[in-house]
Amino acid sequence: METTNKQAGVPAAPLKGVRVLDLGQYIAGPGAAMVLAELGASVIKVEPLTGDQARHIGRYGESMIRAYNRGKQSIALDLKSEAGLEAVWRLIARSDVVIQNLRPGVVDKLGLGPAAVRGRFPRVIYLSIAGFGSRGPSRLRPGYDIAAQAESGLMSLTGEPDRPPQKVGVPIIDAAAAHLGAQAVLAALYGRERSGVGETLETSLLEVAMHLQAATWADYLAGAPEPTRMGDGQPNNAPAAEVVPTRDGHIVLSAYADEHWARFCRVVGREALVADPRFATNALRVANRADLRRVLCECLSALSSEECVQLLGRNQIVAGAVRSYGQVLASPDIQRSGLLVEAVGDAGQRYQALGLPYRLGDAPQAAPFAAPRCGADSDAVLAEAGYAADDIARLRRDGVVA
Repeated sequence: METTNKQAGVPAAPLKGVRVLDLGQYIAGPGAAMVLAELGASVIKVEPLTGDQARHIGRYGESMIRAYNRGKQSIALDLKSEAGLEAVWRLIARSDVVIQNLRPGVVDKLGLGPAAVRGRFPRVIYLSIAGFGSRGPSRLRPGYDIAAQAESGLMSLTGEPDRPPQKVGVPIIDAAAAHLGAQAVLAALYGRERSGVGETLETSLLEVAMHLQAATWADYLAGAPEPTRMGDGQPNNAPAAEVVPTRDGHIVLSAYADEHWARFCRVVGREALVADPRFATNALRVANRADLRRVLCECLSALSSEECVQLLGRNQIVAGAVRSYGQVLASPDIQRSGLLVEAVGDAGQRYQALGLPYRLGDAPQAAPFAAPRCGADSDAVLAEAGYAADDIARLRRDGVVA
């Protein structure tokens, strides 16, 4: 029986009945498709006979599969064969959405690009996620998360000023592209309800990486100096995003509004600092950041990180403990959030994963099936597309499907 969101009066699976064909690999494309799956869509993952390339890059690749492919069926097809292409066209004919993030030019060489697909099926919504977009001179370059971090300016301001540029610790651009791609699909689905016609959607890792830096880019475009690496802290505010050592670790702290700075000084018993000529305004605190950091250390280093967070939080001052993954997992906030879900698959497969980071009213967090094995659903998907058992057996004998 379908779960209902009683608070909002809408189904807990708002995309029920929407069919998605996922031609993607690694994170961005499969991640966008999985967001739609967790919102109730039926998603078929089309893999090469050897599987998504993420299946072949070791332990982290398998983690990618688990993280971005839950709730899908998998069919493994040889798309270089005539019979394999015929099969995928049958699947497209039954789909509302097609998503791909393959190497530049691959879908067009296969005859499965957006113009070809939407020429035959105008109601299809076709999302492409590329490395560098389709309009500039880099359109044929392969693009991974790390290249987008580098070429968007993000790495130029990440790290310490006297050290080489640093990447963000996780593939944040790939993950953001997945969610923004899904957002574009949702908008196109809504638009199709009005127009009856699908849409060709495109984004790139480069554009997503710049979008994530929107405020910094807005500052630069308005005439601010070129931003540079400064480690922790922010260039125009203090204390802002300051990493402060504690008795057992570190916290991050922001109290740059004059009212918040004065409150911080009172809370830590150093009210005289409010009138200190080095710290009387935000501009002075920025100019005297080195002295300010020494003062922050003096005020907080004798306390534990948890004591700092509790003390400052009670007084409406923004602070957070710098936590390891193990500490995050043990956090009561995370334990009670409902973010952690249990994915269950065939043959007893079971693992913990992260669900969508938002809720639909009081509906329970979606917990779809575990990521499928490569080709695990090939027979079922082909049968649903109209293939008879003898036809499926022949495709297997001919090496078209695995």
